[in-house]
Amino acid sequence: MLILILFLVAGAVMVYLAQNNLTLVTLHLGTYVFSDIPLFYIIIGSLLTGLGLAYLIFIFNSIFTAFTMHGKDNKIKQGKSENVGLTKQIHQLELENERLKNNTTVIEPQDKNAL
Repeated sequence: MLILILFLVAGAVMVYLAQNNLTLVTLHLGTYVFSDIPLFYIIIGSLLTGLGLAYLIFIFNSIFTAFTMHGKDNKIKQGKSENVGLTKQIHQLELENERLKNNTTVIEPQDKNAL
């Protein structure tokens, strides 16, 4: 419903522009010349061109942001895996420390899959 209301408002604005800007003008685009174009066509065309360019810039910005976030996600995953590896190493060292404190000569089997 909100979109319908926005379309009606935009249509009303375009009708208002069309009624009050009927002056015929000449448009020069580089070497091309367009004559006798109503001014409201140029106004609406400029508006649509600006909105289109803004949308393209938004899309490119979103793509680059997604790539940046993907790189940061990979760094986080790498940090988490490094953390798990270090936790395993700490656990193995704690087991070895307890074995040395108790002066046991029997080598206990080490569980490499244990945390």
